[in-house]
This record gives sequence, C-alpha cells and structure tokens, in this order.
Amino acid sequence: MMKMCARGFAFGVLLCAVFCGATPAGAQVPPAPPQPPAESPAPPPAKPRQKHYTHKDDFLIRGTVFDNQALSLSGVELRIHRTSEKKYRWETYTNSRGEFALRVPQGSQYELVVRAKGFAEQKKTVDATVGAGELNMALRLELTASNKAKEKK
Repeated sequence: MMKMCARGFAFGVLLCAVFCGATPAGAQVPPAPPQPPAESPAPPPAKPRQKHYTHKDDFLIRGTVFDNQALSLSGVELRIHRTSEKKYRWETYTNSRGEFALRVPQGSQYELVVRAKGFAEQKKTVDATVGAGELNMALRLELTASNKAKEKK
C-alpha cells in the first residue's frame, strides 16, 4: 500500500510539473532559438523645433518716476501696449527708489501709461523701431486737481 501511495504521489508531482510548466529538478531547459529582429516602424518625421526666444533683440525701456516735488515714487504702475493694439501686454511697478525697467520686442511703437494714486495719469509714446535698443527716461507726475487743492491748504 505504501508503494502505491508513493507512486501516486510521484505521478501527481509529475503531472503538476507538466501542466504548470515546471521542469524536474536537475533537468536542463534548452535555450529558446534567437528571434530575428523585428522590423521597427520608421520614426515619424522630425518636427521643426521652435526657435528658443532670446532677449538679445529686445528693446529696454528704463527710467525713474518722480513726484511734483522731485522725490522718487515707489509702487507706481507702468503698463505698456503696442500703439496698434488696445490690450496691455506688459506691466511693471517702480521699486523703492522709483526705478523701473522693462523689455519689449524691437520693431514697434509702444504707449507707456503711468498711474499712481493721487497723481494724474501720464501717457508717453516709445519708438522701438530705431535706435540703440534702449531708452532711459525720467517721468515727473503731477498731482490731480483735488490733491492740488488739498496741498494748498
């Protein structure tokens, strides 16, 4: 009976090995034949790379904003747009010393709008079509009519 049970167990192990894909211990598996290299599809045509934008051709607008007493003003808003457009494209504020700097693409005319609380809005036209690629300016803001009256009192 014991022989029968051992044979049944060995047969069960062999059956399991065959159906599960395992090989008996010590048996060598022949290496799989090398597969011929599959033809890879041709790479898609290369897309033209977008030109990386550099600032070397930009026009630099910089300057200082002063009040009516020739003191520099900090926190003044400066907005710029092309004269041919209505939408403002660039915006900056003056620093603690009243200075600003802004780069715009060369080759257009721009309108610079300067605004500060208590002062009249000021507009300047900037021609970035010719020149050295740079413009230095000093802007002097005037008090609004209501602030002038307060100052006189």
